[in-house]
Order: sequence, then structure tokens, then C-alpha cells
Amino acid sequence: MLKGGIIGCGFFAANHLAAWQLIDGAAIVAVCDQDPARARAAGAAGDGARVFDDAATMLASEALDFVDIITTAPSHRPLVELAARHRVPVICQKPFAPTLDDARAMVDACAQAGVPLMVHENFRWQSPLMAVKNIVSSGEIGEPAYARISFRHAYDIYTNQPYLKTEPQLAIMDLGIHLLDLARYFLGEATRLHCRTQRVNPAVAGEDCVTILLDHAGGAVSLVDFSFFTKLEPDPFPQTLVRIEGTKGTVELLAGYHLRVSGPGWSREEDVEPAVPAFGAKPWHNIQESVVNIQRHWIECLQNDREPATSGADNLKTIDLVFRAYESAATGRAS
Repeated sequence: MLKGGIIGCGFFAANHLAAWQLIDGAAIVAVCDQDPARARAAGAAGDGARVFDDAATMLASEALDFVDIITTAPSHRPLVELAARHRVPVICQKPFAPTLDDARAMVDACAQAGVPLMVHENFRWQSPLMAVKNIVSSGEIGEPAYARISFRHAYDIYTNQPYLKTEPQLAIMDLGIHLLDLARYFLGEATRLHCRTQRVNPAVAGEDCVTILLDHAGGAVSLVDFSFFTKLEPDPFPQTLVRIEGTKGTVELLAGYHLRVSGPGWSREEDVEPAVPAFGAKPWHNIQESVVNIQRHWIECLQNDREPATSGADNLKTIDLVFRAYESAATGRAS
């Protein structure tokens, strides 16, 4: 049984805690938060895990096999480097880092310590999106040439995460990072991008509507578009909609988790709505299920000495696209 610790017991940590109870081969034995009351509540939810209000004390006191960092991006580097000094493997929430230098430093720290590092980049672990990837990888639609990856909604994300309202870098850093990772996942590495941003909601400081055009190494093109202020009925939140056109056919992930694959003279459809986890509820089930999937993958990698699919090194390529998108939006030029 691998013994884990959690650092950060805020809004999203409840999903991590509940998911860990469904993962064979792992148990959360310690939790930490600067807010003692929040830490105690998480400890109770985690079947009596030991409670700490200081990460250094937790890592010095507990013999942990891994730590799950569920804090905001500015705290990631010191916490990851702290875990690396204790030779404790790390799974870290996204966004991985507020700067590319910080991201590289965390990857280097864990590499030098010889411990695995995984980023909790969970969109590619949502089963409907995995179903799209399986179609692309199977060759059924031929060689991908074009993709549109879209996540547009007007759901109030600010009630549970009020700090987002004041973030100068908002939609790309919070949501676009997921979709840029999906573009890599579906079509391979991006060689160039062009980004346009808008701030439509006057109540927020950062960009809340974004359009990014990417060129991929194999010749494909993708359009990634996302919004926190698109008003429509029904609102598809929190679904990602996808269309990938290939040389033989097209795969589409439509609203309501309908997967449609078609080509000249043929088509088929499939319901790929994810199951609701034991701790979950609609409409959050696609996200909650992905937390279970990614945590199970992490434990399997630790048990079998494999590099995680969303390793720190892999995520450097995604976060590089994030900062290139901000550069392109600021300069008006492709990056």
C-alpha cells in the first residue's frame, strides 16, 4: 500500500480526497493546509489522516510514498522542491507554474532527486476525450488534418474560486492550458500559434474569451477556442466539444457526450457519457471521473516504475504554449 499526503485542502481537493478512496494500492495518511480547520475537515474526510498546517513538518514527520499538491500555482515551486529534497514523488495540480522558469526548475529538482513528477492535467483523462483519441489513434478517420476544440460557457466559476476575478492572466492559464494540452494529445506537437484574447465580462481583470490557431508538426491545424462569458441555452458546461477531420473521415464529440464518426456514405454514433463516481454528481461527473483516472494512472506508474503520461517534462510543452499564447496576444504576432 502506497502512503500519500495531500498539501492543500481547498475547493478542488474534495474531489482528490474522495477519488483516493477509490484507488487500490494507495491510502492518504496525512493532509496539510495553512488553514487548520480546513485541514481537520480534510483529515476527517480522509478516514482519519494525520493533520498538519505546515508542509515541511508533514514531510519531515511522515514516511510518504508520494505527495499530492492541490494548491494554487505560485506555491507549486517551493512545495515541489521541498518534496524533492525529501525524495518524495509528486503529483501537482495545474496550472503547473506561473512562469516557464519555475516549471523547468521543478522538473529539474525532481530529476536530480530521482523522483517522479506528474502534473494533474486531467482533461485528457476524461473518458469522452479518451474515446476521441482512440478513434484518431485507430486510423479510422485517416490522417488528422484539422481539429476544433471548444469549451464555451457562462457558468459562474467565481463563486467557488473568487481569486480568479482578479487574476490578470485568467482564461488561458486556468482553462486554455487544458485545451492546449488536448491539441497536443490529439494532433502532436505544435510548431506555431496565433492567439487573440478578449475581456467581455467587465467584472474580471483578465481575458475571458480566447481564440488560438495552432500549426502542428505533422501538418495539421487546430483551432482552440474557449470562453467564460458565452451565454447560450442549454449551456454545455463542463463539456469540451471536439471535431477532428481526417483524410478518411471525421470524429465529433458533441454536446450531451454524443460521439459521432462519419465518412463518405457512412456514419455511426455512440453515447460516451462517463459514469458518475460514487462521490460524484452531474454535471461534474466528467471532471470527477477524470480525477479517479489520473490518480489510478499515477499509482500504476509508481508501482511499475513508468513515466506518467502527463509528466512534468511532458507538461513543459503544454505550459510553453500557454506563455507563447500570451506573447502572441500581446504582440499580435504568431509565436
